[in-house]
Amino acid sequence: MSITTAEIPGYVAGTWTVDNIHSHVGFTIKHMMVSKVRGRFTAYTAEFTTAEDPLASTVTAVIDASSIDTGNSMRDDHIRSADFFDAGNHPSITFTSTGIRAEDGQLLLDGELTIRGVTKAVALELEAPAFGPGPQGGTKSGFSAAVEIDRTDFGVSYNGPVPGGGVVLGTKVQIILDIEASLQDPKDE
Repeated sequence: MSITTAEIPGYVAGTWTVDNIHSHVGFTIKHMMVSKVRGRFTAYTAEFTTAEDPLASTVTAVIDASSIDTGNSMRDDHIRSADFFDAGNHPSITFTSTGIRAEDGQLLLDGELTIRGVTKAVALELEAPAFGPGPQGGTKSGFSAAVEIDRTDFGVSYNGPVPGGGVVLGTKVQIILDIEASLQDPKDE
């Protein structure tokens, strides 16, 4: 299956810069085996290029691992520590796309995710991007993507037992992206 620009209303090819004010880079993880904890990152950069052939588009992103925000500063400090991200030695979480494909009616963004110095191939489920005018001129785009990873695959294996059985944290982490971006002026590239 392929996807054409005609199938994406208002499709615009170009290079885009993420608007951090109107974007969200977050996650959820099972806590105490009964609920979920949500968090987000507040400092990141990303750039993507939409190609004339949408499946040839590319993405690169760098997240500041120390910018974790779960709404609890003590927990955030623990996540920054060597027990989790080891942000002092591994300050960045990175993603570099390796391709986009359409499979069974779903767009998949393939790439390499690096956390704590460990790089693994991942496939994000991608919603078709949307395009439109910006309020002060220019062009905006937006997309959402999600992927579930096993945090232990990236060396993030800290856990604690729960009295009576179980563990404090699940191993599966749902990463959720809601991105808005601005088209760069070609003369600025």
